[in-house]
Amino acid sequence: MKTKTISTLMGVLFFLAACAIQPAANTLVAATELVESKTMTVTAPLEKPITLRVMAAVSLTESFTEIGKAFEAKNPKVRVEFNFAGSQQLAQQLSGGAPGDVFASANQKQMNVVINEGRIDEESQQTFAQNRLVIIYPKDNPRKLSELIDLSTPGLKVILAAKEVPVGQYSLEFLDKAAQDPTYGPTFKEAVMKNIVSYEDTVKAVLTKIVLGEGDAGIVYSSDITPTAAEKVMKIDIPDELNVTATYPIAVVKDSPNIEWAQAFVDYVLSGQGQDILTKFGFIPVNQP
Repeated sequence: MKTKTISTLMGVLFFLAACAIQPAANTLVAATELVESKTMTVTAPLEKPITLRVMAAVSLTESFTEIGKAFEAKNPKVRVEFNFAGSQQLAQQLSGGAPGDVFASANQKQMNVVINEGRIDEESQQTFAQNRLVIIYPKDNPRKLSELIDLSTPGLKVILAAKEVPVGQYSLEFLDKAAQDPTYGPTFKEAVMKNIVSYEDTVKAVLTKIVLGEGDAGIVYSSDITPTAAEKVMKIDIPDELNVTATYPIAVVKDSPNIEWAQAFVDYVLSGQGQDILTKFGFIPVNQP
């Protein structure tokens, strides 16, 4: 009888302990999401609203604006404030001590500038998207452009981004590739370089000048051909063997006052939802759903 009572008591205690543990386990599971086999940052509930300052390459304007809205919808007490500019301009600002929580660059070179200044840990950066180059010209096509070789037409007004700008450097790499291709050769690159009438500070500035008819042709990212832009410009695709793949890294700024939430934003960009939005705006995702 005594043994039976002890066994019953032990069973009751085990049942109560299991009940006490279960809610905690459920809470942990509910607070954890997996993104491409990686666990997202688990953030503590916010007592008051915060603002995340995201410094992002100007080519990300449309896609990150939508990502920001989606992130805010999931986290009502978080406001995402964007600073869109050329990656080289943002890197300069961060190197000069400008406050920020997240940096998304259009190339590795400008991310390295910020890393070398000690504002970002090299190990923390992650590639979140890729992009490609495309040649654009005004919708009315006054110079009757139709193929890549037309970029070397004498007297053509070509507009590129400056070499300090990621898309400008990528454009020069494309011309270097073309110079090595027997179909085009060094004379093609030389003729195109002679046709350049303006170097711009951002890829959006190149697009704007072509839309306004201030140039006959320019080189931008394929993601810049948004539905609105497609109403005003036409494009010539650059062959794969000559094109350049633009790589976009993202990282949390080390001295961010909102480290966990900054990382949560980075995680969202890398999540299936974030990658879907980037794909929608013409980027090449790095994490396939």
